[in-house]
Order: sequence, then C-alpha cells, then structure tokens
Amino acid sequence: MSIARRLINGSLASWSQILITVFTQVLLVPVYLSSWDIKTYGLWLAIQALSTLLTTIDIGHHSFLSFEFLRIGKANPKKIGLYLWSGVWVGLGVGVLEVILIILLIKTSLFGLILNEIKGLSPSLIHTAGIVIIMQSIAWCVFYSGLGVITRALPVFGYYPRVAWWTAATMAVNAIAPAVAVLYGASFWQAAVAMTVAGSVIYTIQYIDLFILIHRQRVVFSKGSIPLGWRNFIHSINVSAKNMLENLRNVGVRVILAPLTGAANLVAFSTIRTGANFAMQGLHSISNPMLPELMHFLNKREQERSEIALGTIWVVIIALMAPAVVALQTFIKPLFNMWTRGKVIFDPLLFAILSLSVLVYAIAQPAIAIVTGNNLLKVQLKISAVAAVIVVAGMVLMVPYAGLTGAGIILLAAEIATTVGYISTAKSWLKYNGLMWPKRASVIATRAVLIAAVGMALIILFESSRFILLPIILAMMLLNGYDYWRSMPSFARYRAKAMFSNIQAFRK
Repeated sequence: MSIARRLINGSLASWSQILITVFTQVLLVPVYLSSWDIKTYGLWLAIQALSTLLTTIDIGHHSFLSFEFLRIGKANPKKIGLYLWSGVWVGLGVGVLEVILIILLIKTSLFGLILNEIKGLSPSLIHTAGIVIIMQSIAWCVFYSGLGVITRALPVFGYYPRVAWWTAATMAVNAIAPAVAVLYGASFWQAAVAMTVAGSVIYTIQYIDLFILIHRQRVVFSKGSIPLGWRNFIHSINVSAKNMLENLRNVGVRVILAPLTGAANLVAFSTIRTGANFAMQGLHSISNPMLPELMHFLNKREQERSEIALGTIWVVIIALMAPAVVALQTFIKPLFNMWTRGKVIFDPLLFAILSLSVLVYAIAQPAIAIVTGNNLLKVQLKISAVAAVIVVAGMVLMVPYAGLTGAGIILLAAEIATTVGYISTAKSWLKYNGLMWPKRASVIATRAVLIAAVGMALIILFESSRFILLPIILAMMLLNGYDYWRSMPSFARYRAKAMFSNIQAFRK
C-alpha cells in the first residue's frame, strides 16, 4: 500500500473513531440521564476519568516503545521482537503491581474520602464504585498492560490503519455495551460488568488478529530480556509523568471538579466540553497517521517535505476546525437543550472558551510532533508540569468564585502555556539540526484561531445578529485560507492536489 493510501486509510479509521464517539455520546447521554439520576451519571463519569489516570504508567510505557520501534525500523524485525517481548513481560508485571496499588488505595479509604466530597452519593454506591475500579484495573492488566505493546509495534510495518480500525471497534463496544445495559434497566454495577465483559471479548478477538500480523513480519515469539525491558520502562517514566500531568488538563479535570462543584456541575462541564473533545479527536486523526512519515523526513533532514508534513496539520485548523467551531457556536444552543433534555443549562461562554482551548492545542501539534517524535522527555515533563500547576492551582482558586467558566479559563491558560513551550523547543531543535520552523504558515494558522476567537465573542455578545455575523466571519477565514494556499511552495500544492486525487480514487 502506498504512503498516500496508508495515510488516507489511517485517517479514515481515525475519523471512524470520531464518528463512533459522536454517535455514542450524542445518543447515549440522554440514555443515561433518562435511566439514572444526574448524580449517579456524574459518578460514572468520575470513575471513567479516574480509571484513565490510573493507567497512565502503562500508556507512557507503550508510547515510549512506539518511538523506539520507529527508531529501529522495519528492516530489523529481530531487534523489534526483542524490544516487543521485553516490553510485554515487564508491562504485565507493572500491570499486576498497579492492581495491587489500586486495591490498597481503596482499602485505605482514601478513595471513599474523595468520592464523599461529591454530595448526595450513598455509601453503598461509593462502595460499588470501588469494586468497579478494581474490576476494570484487572481487565486492563490482562488485556492491555503487556499485550498492548503489540499495537505499538505494528505501525512500523505499515499496519497503522489496521490497528486504528481495531481501536475504533473496541471504542464502539466499550461505549455501547454499558449503555445498552442501562437502556434495559441496568444499575451502576451491572453497567460496569457489561462494559468489562464486552471489552474482554473484543480484545481477545483483536489480539488473535494482531498476533497473526506480527508473525507475518518475521517478528517471532521471544523470551525477551527483562533487563532491557526494565531499562526501557525506567526511561518511559518521564513519558508517564508527562501523560499524568496532561491528563489533569483533560479527563483529570473531572476528578478535580467533582469535589469542587458537585456531580451535577460535573455533568454540565463534561457535556458542554463534548464538542471540544470531538474537535481534538479530529485533529489526532490527522496528526497521528502523519507522525511516522514526519519522523522519516526529519531524520533525513528534508526541509521541504518536513514542512509539508507539519503544514498538513495547520491546514486542518484553517480549513476545517476554526470555521467549524464558529458555525457550531451559532447553532449549538437549541440542539444542546434538546440533547440533554433540558437537564443541563447551556453556557455559551464556557463552550466558546473550551472550543478556543482546542484550537490553541491544535496550533501546537506540529511542535508537539517534533518534540515527542524525538523523545525529548525532560522538556515534555517540564512543559506538562507547568501546565498541571496552572490547572490544579487555578481550579482551586478560580472555580469557587467563577464556577465552570473559571475552569474553562484555566484550561485555556494551560493550553497557551503548553503551546508556547512546545513551539519554543521545536524551533530550537530544528535550528540545531539544520532545519527551519515554518514561520509564515504558523502565523497564518494562529491568525485563523484569533479570527475564530473574535467571531465567537461577537456571536455571544450580539446573539440576535449571529446569522448575519456568521457569513462575515467565515468569509474572513476563507481569505485567510487563500493566503495560506498562496504561501505554500508549488511542490506542496502539487502534493495537496495529488492527495485529493488519491482520496477520490480510494473512494472508488
């Protein structure tokens, strides 16, 4: 399969993940709110967020190994096999340790003390939540702590689309299974069991397929090397720490907001943030498939091709994301009220701030790709630490006085700090390695975000004139996009046209 077709297939798989998320979250929120009271649903969201935080060490280990696999390359399957199986055995050991630590956390009552801050929850429900966390951590250990390393090795051999499609399938099963159970009257505990059982089944089928694929590439089963696996795991701790800090800006915010604002406000924040989450996933659907190719161009010190790969992400901001968030700001309020069945009050300012924070995050994606792709771990940790301090301290100081809007402002401030840090680091790395940062393209992409910010502010201030303002704002974005197109080198425009032709051929 050609590079272009792999990128298209990978992007389609990633977009399918977004469509699954949109489909499940848009349709399933009313299911939960109709079957459970809002506090129980708030607890469900908090538990899922906490589960994500507790698996950060595994994700960091896998992320570190994925870049090691890219560095080794597909020409050396024997070495990839050594790193792969060393990572599997160490990952399984770490997974068992995580389960033990989670059990100890719950037994020491710290877990209960945290959830007791969410007003209105019964002691029996809190006890059930603890059992759910343990059950989910055991399933994670069995199916992902070790075996998940395989999903990070296969993209080296061109199987990124296959892995992405499997990810879409597991997302669908894990989202739909508990919702269907709730639709038929399942309790909190029964919904969790349904999700765990269904997830275990789909993971089993997935790994049968992936084992076959990895064997085809002459990556044979190996006893691995515990010292090598342990050394890689130690190196990955910086990645895990960075991921933990970044999660505080994403799902971890739910854990912080739960005791500060209560379950009802947590649901309000999560539902209003849904659109921003969709936009972020859409961005990842472009940036993730591009990373292996970008690293190839950077390693060869190819300025023009590297610039095209970086600029592809900015094109998404200029042509799709910025216009989309402004259009959504115009039409979202009545749709939101229908979606939540009037149980959640829509806050247009919070929605705009959260949308803007995603656009700022998108601006940083090319720089993040350079820094993470080269495993500049210490810098990543420092940037994430600064952002985490802003989020935690800011939430504690702002939320009691400014409510959920204050939480949104803090998240935006953290994203701005992160963007500045990553772009500064990426510029330095490029200069040191004889390459240049695409300055003009970066400026035009930033301008698109500023136009979106001003546009959303005007729509909020002059709501009655929003349908007059929308075409004016979109016209300004169109002019900005034309400026970007003109700034691209002729070779880049040729590649963009070729990519469009490939998309048409792929559809046929």
